[in-house]
Amino acid sequence: MASAAKLIADIGGTNARFAIARDGRVEHLTVLPTGEFPTMQAAARTFLAGLPGDINVTRGALDMAGPIVGDRVGLTNNAWSFSIEAARAELGFDELRVVNDFAAAALGIPLLDPADIQQIGGGQRAPHGPIGVVGPGTGLGVAGLFHSNGKWVVLPGEGGHATMAPATREESRILDALRDRFGHVSAERVLSGQGLENLHAALIGAPLPTHTAHEITQAALDGSDATYGRALDLFCEMLGTVAGNLAITLGTTGGVFLTGGILPRFPERFAASGFRARFESKGRLSGYMRAIPTFLVTHDNPALLGLAGLD
Repeated sequence: MASAAKLIADIGGTNARFAIARDGRVEHLTVLPTGEFPTMQAAARTFLAGLPGDINVTRGALDMAGPIVGDRVGLTNNAWSFSIEAARAELGFDELRVVNDFAAAALGIPLLDPADIQQIGGGQRAPHGPIGVVGPGTGLGVAGLFHSNGKWVVLPGEGGHATMAPATREESRILDALRDRFGHVSAERVLSGQGLENLHAALIGAPLPTHTAHEITQAALDGSDATYGRALDLFCEMLGTVAGNLAITLGTTGGVFLTGGILPRFPERFAASGFRARFESKGRLSGYMRAIPTFLVTHDNPALLGLAGLD
């Protein structure tokens, strides 16, 4: 007899990660390039066609970058756009849910194993205290989690687009330069892949980025040029400002968790950076901040865990 299962998918601008959630497990993970398929439904059908015959997929849960408002959803950085209800009917599902990508990642945090996280600095978690989640990657995701009536409830938002505040004169000069270029300088403008490129360009006085985030990171780790290292250090320190602001705003006694694809590339450098000192640096409330732990998430895709557990 075929067992009931749920299609889950973490959809990005370049790749879509499809899998099956069954009996609390994530199975049959498959990465499909979005550019090879005209629609989300076409990619989903290709994935479903390759599954063993004993799997009966009756519902789905997807995540996409950006706010999810109403029935029509789409990505700004690729051509996929669809009606949730029409896609549900086309795929033959009883239910299809679509959530913000970072809401899905946040919901995966309580499902992580101890081996999937690395504590940065001191502090101790309150077991059911509020949690903050920050994720620099292609963009910058921000979310909160609250425990209520025996389960975790996500507070989604677009906090990556909040205005970035400087904490030093050096950062003021950098943000002044970026304001000349962008007008409004959000946290995402400096705390993402493109953000690292922007930081380095402003640091050396270039009008536009001259190196990719990968090149900057590699050169910083190699120690081949001090400006690359300073750009990476600034990235970590300014992330401490944003994470600390989230912690102090939400009262995240359950900790702040750092996700995304950038930080796991240099965990030792990040742990030794000024991130934690900046996180704690909140004047009269610095003692309060020292008690809040921060964690680097090393799991490949907490969003799929979150989608698998989505009711």
